[in-house]
Amino acid sequence: MKKSFAAAVVASFMAAGLAVPVAAETPPNMLVIANRIDDIKTFDPAESFEFAGADVSRNVYQKLVNFDPLDLDAGYQPQLAESWEISEDGKTITFTMAEGHVFSSGNPVTAKDAEFSLRRAVTLDKTPSFILTQFGFTPDNVEETIVATDDKTLVLTLDKPYALSFVLNCLTATIGGIVDMETAMANEVDGDKGSEWLRTNTAGSGPYKVVEWRPSESVLLDLNPNFGGEKPAMERVIVQHIQESATQRLQLERGDIDVARNLSPEDVAGLEDAEGVKIVDELRGRLMYWSANQKNEMLSDPKVLEALKLATDYEGMSGSFLKGQYTVHQAFLPRTFLGALDETPYSFDIEAAKAALAESAHPDCGAIKISVRDAQERLDIGQSLQNTWGQLGCDIELIVGTGAQTLDRYRAREHDIYLGAWGPDYPDPNTNAGTFAVNPDNSDEAGATGLLAWRNAWGIPEMTEKTLAAVVENDTDTRREMYLELQREHQKVSPFGIMFQQIEQNGMKESVENFVAGGATTAVSYWVITK
Repeated sequence: MKKSFAAAVVASFMAAGLAVPVAAETPPNMLVIANRIDDIKTFDPAESFEFAGADVSRNVYQKLVNFDPLDLDAGYQPQLAESWEISEDGKTITFTMAEGHVFSSGNPVTAKDAEFSLRRAVTLDKTPSFILTQFGFTPDNVEETIVATDDKTLVLTLDKPYALSFVLNCLTATIGGIVDMETAMANEVDGDKGSEWLRTNTAGSGPYKVVEWRPSESVLLDLNPNFGGEKPAMERVIVQHIQESATQRLQLERGDIDVARNLSPEDVAGLEDAEGVKIVDELRGRLMYWSANQKNEMLSDPKVLEALKLATDYEGMSGSFLKGQYTVHQAFLPRTFLGALDETPYSFDIEAAKAALAESAHPDCGAIKISVRDAQERLDIGQSLQNTWGQLGCDIELIVGTGAQTLDRYRAREHDIYLGAWGPDYPDPNTNAGTFAVNPDNSDEAGATGLLAWRNAWGIPEMTEKTLAAVVENDTDTRREMYLELQREHQKVSPFGIMFQQIEQNGMKESVENFVAGGATTAVSYWVITK
């Protein structure tokens, strides 16, 4: 029988040797969070590419460079690397490792671990590998291009000169997490470099380590006893999978949890006058969008796509069940990014949508299956699309699944329409341009699951060239204009219906301080939180 949430928390208190509170109240050195975590597939930084997994990774794995959670605007800062130099030709970056960083195993962090981790991420070639391979790293050349010359020095040799900020920003992504080489290889099976073990275990030098993971149920993190930084106030973090907003609200009001991360606008409003509770708003980089598989003949018709974009009730959704939590946004770069486009060329116009559909080769529309995660706001969006697209004569069916199930179908290019969210991996416009507007090989064999254009079988050689040209442009103003033009073209011709940008509203006890969801580009940092 599955334990109740309260029972699970009590058990964790006892396991940690902590006093069990008489009333429903979490102890001062423990953080208990309610969140949807059914999208977690692995903790391995070479493979992890989901929202809830990124939260875990940020607190377990350190990187060569990273963000200060209390000063995100400052950009990347030294972490495992204390300094770096770039060669005159702009193609070689030499990192000097900092002292005092230790893995949870007790092994010191060295340049050899960084070499192993980055090489491993490239050679395993999992979903997020494109973040590194875009610099010319391949399984065939990593032994020459990613090299630790000694325990203190790591040298990266790029295929061409890129802006240094672009490269360093990419290294702040989850895939940049540095793994304990000795521990990973001690758990290697059949040449997997420890992948199967690292799927459910962690080997990092960050403030925490994963103690237990129950898929679609909970994640338990304890302090890394060898962490080289200041000891966090929260010695244990429990993230409990609670799907329903109403349940999260109830448990927050009762004091069972410290933070509720998936509250509906109605439950946020209901907490406004609740004693001892506060709501913290934070603009995130996460976009909500739908996308159409171009293997579907009807959905590859430009006029059908135009009709679907015009038959989407953007303002109606953002003004009702998404109120306060999503703002209308129709371009692939979120607000706050260099080159972000604020133009919203589409609004709900059913007559214009019908006219566009009449000009298509499919004037009667037809059957469309929307793949949607079992999360309330996505189900609400799906039902809105079902209603308004149905007014065009389309027969809309919602195919509902867990986060992992819908992602698997999407990455296998087996969907009609995918309704989902996308968040940036690093604070450079290429983080989204390089996935929404790049697809160098549209074949099934390419398996480029990290590229949204590829997932939707959208072959775009010319747009790919334009996007790659923007990556090496060093003049900031010119680069900004390149991204603005890319987005205007993308809005017109792409199979993506980008609808909203998230404003995350987290409910929490008034005593919780420094809970920063991560801004536009990163994840939550438990180690700075106090209460």
